[in-house]
Amino acid sequence: MRWNNLSDDAPGAAPALFGTSVVTRTFDTPEFRGVTFHEVRARSVINRVPGASRMPFTYTVNPYRGCTHACVYCFARNTHRYLDLDTGAGFDTQIVVKVNAPQLLRKELAARRWTGEHIAMGTNVDCYQRAEGRYRLMPGIIEALRDHANPFSVLTKGTLILRDLPLLRQAADVTDVGVAVSVGFTDEAMWRAIEPGTPAPARRLDVVRQMRAAGIPCNVLMAPVLPYLTDSPAQLRQTVRAIAAAGATSVTPLTLHLRPGAREWFWRWLAANRSDLVRRYEVMYADGAYAPRWYQRRITRQVHELAAEYGMGPARGGGHRSPAPAEPEDPEDGEEPPARPSPAQQLTLL
Repeated sequence: MRWNNLSDDAPGAAPALFGTSVVTRTFDTPEFRGVTFHEVRARSVINRVPGASRMPFTYTVNPYRGCTHACVYCFARNTHRYLDLDTGAGFDTQIVVKVNAPQLLRKELAARRWTGEHIAMGTNVDCYQRAEGRYRLMPGIIEALRDHANPFSVLTKGTLILRDLPLLRQAADVTDVGVAVSVGFTDEAMWRAIEPGTPAPARRLDVVRQMRAAGIPCNVLMAPVLPYLTDSPAQLRQTVRAIAAAGATSVTPLTLHLRPGAREWFWRWLAANRSDLVRRYEVMYADGAYAPRWYQRRITRQVHELAAEYGMGPARGGGHRSPAPAEPEDPEDGEEPPARPSPAQQLTLL
């Protein structure tokens, strides 16, 4: 792997994917045991979403690549392949950190060509994953957005966002700020099995409560709904009831989609843990990454009916929209380019 032995202490190391300026660190602490961080200085930090994308936004900021949340189904896993990193365990343990993201964002927001469009965060990997507790990139990012009164939204499974609640309130005073928390199900056994690095669903719902108490609208992205695992009527009701009790502004369901990278890793988990479902998944996802439309519509209808019953509605868009990662955003965020770029070209993907 071309990342080995890259640090300020090894200036003679062979050129690697991001050049010899990459600093590789490991921290001997329980929360980061087995995790390697590759610190890079990005060339740009505002990413434009391709026009053909179904994303409900045009620009994103992603200070990290790879994610210690280790969600088995994570659709962004394929992004690691473009860095010559493994899309399975490597995605969970080899984390790229854009250490200059706050300063670079401030510079790009001040550029004459920037016109203040909405910026979505957390749509590729979670910007409030555990690494953020050490690198603290998000306070500087939010401050830059606040100072430029630039509208933005954050999607997260992390509770660390509560650290930045005062900054979010300041930003909400001058621009549109949207917060969405991802809670696909409330089954704790399923959470431990398939989202092992994330805070428990109950803790995420407490984030919703605290955001609402602070006067910040907070939506819940009920994603993913897992066929045959978390989609029974009783399970859907339990999850929607808990989301409503937390005071969520709205709920938006998304069914599991399995793009390359995530598909292989999820299939491996399924074979090891629920081999009885392998054939059913093969049939359901035989035509591609997405569940059949009839299934998606059924889940959406059921969740919206339950939401109405519990006094919530679906997300309506606008300034407080929930970022909903229906598909990867761009070559950095998972969309496969027409041809594999050279290492020099890959630098521009940051």
